[in-house]
Amino acid sequence: MTENATIRDPVALTPGLVRGIGATARTPHWQPGLALDCFHAELFAPARDASGAGMALALARDALRIQKSTQGPDRRPFLWVQDKAALRLSGRPYLPGLPADLRHRLIHVAATTPEDALFSLEEGLRCRDLAFVIGELGGNPRALDFTASRRLSLAAEKHGVPLWLVRLDARRDLGAARMRWDVASAPSSRPRWNEHAPGRPTWRADLFRAHTFHPGQWTLRDDDAFLVAEPATSAPDHGDLVHGSGDRSLAAG
Repeated sequence: MTENATIRDPVALTPGLVRGIGATARTPHWQPGLALDCFHAELFAPARDASGAGMALALARDALRIQKSTQGPDRRPFLWVQDKAALRLSGRPYLPGLPADLRHRLIHVAATTPEDALFSLEEGLRCRDLAFVIGELGGNPRALDFTASRRLSLAAEKHGVPLWLVRLDARRDLGAARMRWDVASAPSSRPRWNEHAPGRPTWRADLFRAHTFHPGQWTLRDDDAFLVAEPATSAPDHGDLVHGSGDRSLAAG
C-alpha cells in the first residue's frame, strides 16, 4: 500500500493496513483529544493559505486543553521554527493573528537552511520547558530524510514535547511521524450574527497514515473553545480558499 493510496472505507480495513503493533479491525477512528500519545505528526499543506500552520496550532491547542483538564493550565512557551523556504512561501508568524492565549508565549526561530531548522527543532524537543514545537519546512529538502525524521520522533517521545511539522508544497515521502495528514482550507460556516464577518477556521483533513488510528477524512473546525471534527463529504480540496485559515492571519508577508 503506497502513501498516496486513498482510503474510502476506513471501517472495512483489515488488520495490517494500519501501522502499529496489534492493529485490528477494532482500531479506533481519530477524533479531537485522542492523539495525546502521538508526539510527532506531519502535515502536508499548500503554502498559499496557511492551512498547515493553522491546523498545527489548532491540534496543539486541542492537546493543551485535554492536558489542562487533568494537570491544570500549561503556561510554558512554544517554539516555532521555519527554514528560509518556508519564510519565503508563507511569511513569519503574525502575533496579532495568533490565539490570544499563545501570543505572549511564542519563541520564533528563522533558520537559514533546512539543516539549521532540523537542528533547532531537535534541540527544542529536548527542552521540557516548552509546551510544544511547530516546524515549517518548504518542499522536500534532502536533509529531511527518514533518519532525520526518526531522530525527531525519538527526541519528541523521550522528552514528552509534541512536534507538529508542517511540510509546505511537499510531496509525500518517507517519514517516521506517527500521524501524517494532508491538509487544505475549507469554506467556513456562515457567522450567526454578522454574515460579513470571517467564519471559524475550517480545514479538510486527510489522515492518510497513522500508527494507532484508522486513516480517514474529516472537516475540522476550530470553535476556539474546542476542536470539532465532522466526517468529510468529499475528498480534500486544494482550491484557493482562505477562510479556513483566517485570511492568513497567522503570518504576515
